[in-house]
Amino acid sequence: MRFLTALLFAFLAFSASAQTVPAPALAAKAWVLLDHGTGQVLAAHDPDARVEPASLTKLMTAYLAFSALKSGTITLEQVVPVSERAWRMAGSRMFIQPDKPVTVDQLLHGMIIQSGNDACVALAELIAGSEEAFAHLMNREAKRLGMTSTNFTNASGMPDPQLYSTARDLSLLAAAIVRDFPEYYRYYSMKEYSYNNITQPNRNRLLWLDTTVDGLKTGHTEAAGYCLIASAQRGPRRLISVVLGTDSDTIRAQESLKLLNYGFQFYDTVRLYEAGKELSRFRVWKGEANDLPVGFAADFVMSLPKGQAEKIQVSLVSQQPVMAPIQKGQPVGTMQLTLDGKALGEYPVVALEAVPLAGFFGRLWDALVLWIKSL
Repeated sequence: MRFLTALLFAFLAFSASAQTVPAPALAAKAWVLLDHGTGQVLAAHDPDARVEPASLTKLMTAYLAFSALKSGTITLEQVVPVSERAWRMAGSRMFIQPDKPVTVDQLLHGMIIQSGNDACVALAELIAGSEEAFAHLMNREAKRLGMTSTNFTNASGMPDPQLYSTARDLSLLAAAIVRDFPEYYRYYSMKEYSYNNITQPNRNRLLWLDTTVDGLKTGHTEAAGYCLIASAQRGPRRLISVVLGTDSDTIRAQESLKLLNYGFQFYDTVRLYEAGKELSRFRVWKGEANDLPVGFAADFVMSLPKGQAEKIQVSLVSQQPVMAPIQKGQPVGTMQLTLDGKALGEYPVVALEAVPLAGFFGRLWDALVLWIKSL
């Protein structure tokens, strides 16, 4: 049984009262704007519509390659054999050859900057033995990352009826790359790369149009249209935009920038509570202490429309009965946030102190009180 504690905070102490500005309409099939710091979706259109990801697939290939580097399974200096399958790949290529040595580092440059399908296959075969086995790893990792509406069949994004994803899933993947592999994320900001005496530019136009944009990836097939996942950091805030199914390279860049500008202009990231700050005290049963300070183990931050923080209503709900023993950091309740009558979410609050079990007579007395209360 749970009960609402007598804690209804009227309003949080922030100023201004601007109205929420609606997100822009984009000339695209689907899109998502994600706040990387909070994990919140700030704007979306058809985020769960199944789409062909095209070369955005290469983000997962890169994620697995970065994982292999971090675990020591492969190294950047490692020379990779080029199979005939990799050499003969159609579409965008970095132009690797079976008789020319190529390193993992060069393949990463070729895959990320030049969008080389041949580089993808070479990396997949190095890591998993075959592209088919690598696709199995891709799907396993997608499931772990929470990409519930995605299925991979190859490493490059070549068209396949069973290759699909969504804007929401792709935003999770992009955020995971930024979060988990900051040491390798630098590849995505490089504007050009030369291999085999061939120089190719990064297809992400935003690297030239906005200096705050530092990645990620473009994609295009006839069925998918022109797609772009972009990430920008302005001050301490990082936003990730996913724009799918536009009609041209120019439009995908324009619409992505429009979405990023909207997020930076009309939203703020606000620290609502400090780590370790007591929010309230919960009644504890059968413990050495009768009450327990609760709060957040880490700073609690949210992205909110500018000027709307003062309108948030907060309810703190405890798990009842709260029984000792209790470990410091143990979840003991939830904080429920609403804005203009709409739920923003529920977030766990934790014990800020440990509460050991009481002695025999203390436990006996609380057991008696609980029994009487249950009558």
